[in-house]
Amino acid sequence: MKVEMIIEKTKTGFSAYSEKFPVYTIGTSLEELKSNMIEALTLYFEDKDILVTEEDLKIKLDLQQFIDFYKVINVKALSERLGMNQSLLAQYVKGIKKSSPAQTKRILNGIQQVGKELSAIRFIL
Repeated sequence: MKVEMIIEKTKTGFSAYSEKFPVYTIGTSLEELKSNMIEALTLYFEDKDILVTEEDLKIKLDLQQFIDFYKVINVKALSERLGMNQSLLAQYVKGIKKSSPAQTKRILNGIQQVGKELSAIRFIL
């Protein structure tokens, strides 16, 4: 089972909610929010004896929130990697402009490719 949770930035941290189930929670960090989502969903499904795990979560957020979560990602370097104008990507990230579905997919594919490359790295011990 995958439960889609939409995450939004708040003044005090983050909030998450499901459009399919009446579940809402908050957290001051991403890790706390994930833990709270699991707890809230487990409580919601308690009568069905369903134990929700992190693998059951499908997290949905926009580009601006993604960059907020993963501050380690440098917009300038990402734009170069994608072959995209840095100013345009920065406007997407700041919420000044909204990217088209095609541009959003291009950005997501680029980020996922970097993730695959990073997960394949092994250090010499």
